[in-house]
Amino acid sequence: MSDPLLEQTVRALIQQEGLPDTYAETVEQTIVPLADRICALHDTEKRPVVIGIHGAQGTGKSTLTLFLREILARHRNRSTANFSLDDIYLTRAERQDLAERVHPLFRTRGVPGTHDVALGQQVLHRLRSAGPGGTTPIPSFDKSRDDRVPSEAWPAFSGRAEIILVEGWCLGALPERDDALDEPLNRLEAEEDPQRIWRTYVNEQLKGEYRPFFGETDCLVMLKAPSMECVLEWRRLQEQKLAQKTMGAPKKSEANSNAQNLRIMSDDDITRFVMHYERVTRACLAEMPGRADVLIEVAENHSLGLPTFRAE
Repeated sequence: MSDPLLEQTVRALIQQEGLPDTYAETVEQTIVPLADRICALHDTEKRPVVIGIHGAQGTGKSTLTLFLREILARHRNRSTANFSLDDIYLTRAERQDLAERVHPLFRTRGVPGTHDVALGQQVLHRLRSAGPGGTTPIPSFDKSRDDRVPSEAWPAFSGRAEIILVEGWCLGALPERDDALDEPLNRLEAEEDPQRIWRTYVNEQLKGEYRPFFGETDCLVMLKAPSMECVLEWRRLQEQKLAQKTMGAPKKSEANSNAQNLRIMSDDDITRFVMHYERVTRACLAEMPGRADVLIEVAENHSLGLPTFRAE
């Protein structure tokens, strides 16, 4: 990198996130060109732009978003806000109500139908229209409590955003044909959704309020996993690391130890968990590369390839 200040920022972020030093090369070859492409889009549109970042679990969406935001804000002088689909999950009480009204599988957050899309739309509107002295509260979700953080504790973004980064595993997903839902895709669908009520509702959500929300995106970036099988393996490795970290942590009490152990999933648990996302993930892997504005291939070792920009 020829810019020493940018190099300093990158080194600090790599250390902060516990990334290998080689990630600096990824920043130079993949993330900086993407940041410059986003700046060019903003200059052309002459208005706030929304950048959607799609990627299956484990593809590095949050890391990419963090580096993009810091480069755009600090080194490209663009006021940049960001939030995740995870930040606008329905509250635990709302998901419990959905599980009772529609289908028990909606107790598990993640699939379309478990987000407050109207809240996401409100956040986008406020970020794009705020005056110089205005502020926009950015929703936050506490996964350790499986509930949304109280609104008074949300971080606030000051002023109007020139660039808004929105990331999520199903961001930009399209609904499937109705007849594609007939055959269960995995054991979860076959055993726990034999009447296809759950998967039909998910698909209807993609046809409904998710469509205009995803339609706010001016540029869709796809981090493409090698395969669904790779996504499952990444999730297993993530859980193994969590288990090792938990076993190595000092045990203050037996109660604390039990609470920690409860959060560790077995391989069977992980397989079932990932099955919730398999249908939408497979559909996106099959069709999204052909329409994404920017395609970044993710290797099995999590390294990012060079960005491919779709011709205008």
